[in-house]
Amino acid sequence: MKTKQIERHQTLREKILETIREAILKGDLKPGEKVAEPELAEQFGISRTPIREAFRQLESEGYLTVVPRKGAVVAALSERDVQEFYEVKSILEGYAAELAAKNLSDKELAKLETINNRLKQLANDGDVKSFYKTHNEFHEMFLKAADNSKLYELIKQLGMKFSRMRMASLSVDGRMAISVSEHDKLLDAFRNHDGKTAEALVKKTAAIGGHVLLESMAHSQGQPTSQALLSKNMDVY
Repeated sequence: MKTKQIERHQTLREKILETIREAILKGDLKPGEKVAEPELAEQFGISRTPIREAFRQLESEGYLTVVPRKGAVVAALSERDVQEFYEVKSILEGYAAELAAKNLSDKELAKLETINNRLKQLANDGDVKSFYKTHNEFHEMFLKAADNSKLYELIKQLGMKFSRMRMASLSVDGRMAISVSEHDKLLDAFRNHDGKTAEALVKKTAAIGGHVLLESMAHSQGQPTSQALLSKNMDVY
C-alpha cells in the first residue's frame, strides 16, 4: 500500500510539472503571474506538499521564482539570460563534441543515427515533448563519449537549470526539423572523427539557437522579428 501511495504521489507530481510547464510555454501563464497552490490542490485533489515539491523543481529549471510571503510566480526570461546561457552552452558542448569525435565507436555512431531517425519522425508528428526527451538522449550519448566527468556534470547542471529555454527553443515552428538536419551534419563530423568540425558545428548551432529563441520571444511580445531568420535552414540543434 505504501509503495502505491508513493507511486501515486510521484505521478501526480509529474502531472503538476507538465501542467505548469505547458501553461508557461503556451503563454497561458505570463511572467510575474502567481501560480496558485489552492487551485492546483483542488484541481488534482491533493495536499499542497507535492505541489510545493513541483514548485521547487520548476524553480530549478527556470520556470518559476518562489518569493517569500508571495508564493510561486512565473519567472521572467530576459534577453541577457538567453544570451549568457547559449554562450556558455556553445563553449562547453563544443569542447565535448571535439572530444567525443575522437572516442565514438561505430556502434555508438549507429545508435546516434537511430536516435536521429526517431527525432525525424517526432518532428514530422509535431510532438515537442517526446522530441525534447529523445533530443536529450542524442546529446547524452556524445557527452558521455567525451569521457570527461567534470565537463559532463557542468553541462548537465547547466541544461537542467535552463531546461525552459531549451524547450521553448524547440517549440518554435520548424525548429525540430532544423535540429534533425543539423544532427546529420554533426554525425558526418563524428564519423570522420573530425573534432574541430564537430566543435565548430556545435558552437555555431548553439549561437543560432539562442538567436532563434530571442526572435520568438520578441514576436510573442509584439515586437518586430526577422522572419528570414526563422525560415532559413540554419545550423540550429
